[in-house]
Amino acid sequence: MASTKLAIAPMKAAQIPRAGGDFEIVEREIPNPDVGQVRIKVQACGICHSDAFTKDGSWPGIQYPRIPGHEVVGLVDELGDRVTEWKKGQRVGVGWHGGHDGTCRACQRGDFRNCQNLKVPGISYDGGYQQYMVAPVEAVVAIPESLSETEAAPLLCAGITMFNSLRHSGAFPGDLVAIQGIGGLGHLGIQFAQKFGYQVAAIGRGAENEPLAKKLGASVYIDSKSTNAAAVLQKLGGARVVVATAPSSKAMSELIGGLGPNGKLMVIGAAFDPIEVTPVQLIIGSRSIQGWASGTTADEDETLRFAELTGVRPMIETYPLEKAAEAYARMLSGKAQFRVVLTM
Repeated sequence: MASTKLAIAPMKAAQIPRAGGDFEIVEREIPNPDVGQVRIKVQACGICHSDAFTKDGSWPGIQYPRIPGHEVVGLVDELGDRVTEWKKGQRVGVGWHGGHDGTCRACQRGDFRNCQNLKVPGISYDGGYQQYMVAPVEAVVAIPESLSETEAAPLLCAGITMFNSLRHSGAFPGDLVAIQGIGGLGHLGIQFAQKFGYQVAAIGRGAENEPLAKKLGASVYIDSKSTNAAAVLQKLGGARVVVATAPSSKAMSELIGGLGPNGKLMVIGAAFDPIEVTPVQLIIGSRSIQGWASGTTADEDETLRFAELTGVRPMIETYPLEKAAEAYARMLSGKAQFRVVLTM
């Protein structure tokens, strides 16, 4: 966590004063990093739907006031004691994986993504909606020079979640992979899936989404508003994987029937109501359902490098830090094209 020792100069931050409270633009003292931490001069921070956990207080144990943000890109500004792997001025980022304890059973097995005491920026400690932030050294990843700060920021949560879930889905090049939802996650998923060599079916609501879906790399567009998406997938031979990005359990449930033999529904859209599936749907065809969340800094590094290599880029709208409330509302409206990024 941040040191109690403070520098003199103030900085601007967008904080949530209490669960369900409105954004406040405040001045705070710039924190100094503790042992094993780095201080980052933030250049950009993406706004993610998961920031609602902090805004609404739906994540247990959040201490307020709290500054959200876990898609952070900036420059190393100061090093805490015993930090030797980073240098001042390096371009770095911090994603959903904001640190791990290194001692729990999962960490002992090298499964840092599922650490029992995983830290999340903007939830466990103050995140990137501010001009300077501190983070544990194990949460920091290098940013390739060819990616701008506003391009790189969404890749540290939306990007890695899509990239990582697809490459662990069991699908092989040439398989039919469906991306449900053409939004902040889905528009990246279509790009990654196409670059992985899959036959990509994009599932959206409304015919107006088809041109963009095809431009992003989909070979097939399915309008779930006017047709039965599961039936269309079956006509195509059944999907090896359906990645569900839209946070609608009803929409996810309707797609299980579109899975082919050994097909998998990969769930990355966070919803709280149940997915409905019959045992017979899973037994016949040996189908399965799996959830996936983000990844480690090693996964972030591989996501960034793959995006750099293949040209995968987020479509973004930018807002200044002072308009954090407006930017958050824009994200929540579902009308953004497609990721909203705060700039400092």
